[in-house]
Amino acid sequence: MSDTVKALFFDVFGTVVDWRNSVSAEIEALGAARGFEVDGEAFAQAWRARYQPSMAVIRSGERPYTRLDVLHRENLVDVLAEFEIDSLDEAAIDALNLAWHRLNPWPDCPPGLKRLKTKYILATMSNGNVSLMVNLAKSADLPWDAILGSEISRSYKPDPKTYLAGVEILDLAPEQCMMVAAHNYDLLAAQELGLKTAFVARPTEYGPGQIKDLKAEFEFDVVTDSMIGLADKLGCK
Repeated sequence: MSDTVKALFFDVFGTVVDWRNSVSAEIEALGAARGFEVDGEAFAQAWRARYQPSMAVIRSGERPYTRLDVLHRENLVDVLAEFEIDSLDEAAIDALNLAWHRLNPWPDCPPGLKRLKTKYILATMSNGNVSLMVNLAKSADLPWDAILGSEISRSYKPDPKTYLAGVEILDLAPEQCMMVAAHNYDLLAAQELGLKTAFVARPTEYGPGQIKDLKAEFEFDVVTDSMIGLADKLGCK
């Protein structure tokens, strides 16, 4: 199988980077600087909870394609109101929204990805827009060869055209691409299109109370618990 696969497509939020702890630290630091108290964990979870609903109306056609940076900012305004934080001006809200551009990677990712890059094309297959993914790659030391995903396809996963647009741009067949993710739904969508699949467990993505995606719930080509484990299983030195 590893000889057939030429490119690895990566989900990013949750699989490669730790959005929960990163966003929590950002809002708590801002609160300390601006004189307000906030439960960073709760704030991060509330912001993330609006992620899928905001994309659903785009996938359904109710709203034209809108970049994730815009959706994140709209959601942020709602979360700030929910937490009764009203002391931030527009510039401060813009700056906080860019927290998603500087999330911390899971510790295994930079070394694991660099090993994988010796053998495969590495590309994002994320709902994040291109500028977000580029800035995040710089911040988190992620060695992508290509930025693919939502802004390329003008839709959001798990819309089939999001995956297939990436396959087409790289001039490959679906079976020559492997989707790597910590989320069962993402891998199932890719698998149905003929892509190979690798599940990388992130059982603390949502914290100690996480109840989904604790393990691979379906038959995927590779199952592991880190990028280093994935590199081992795919024969990357």
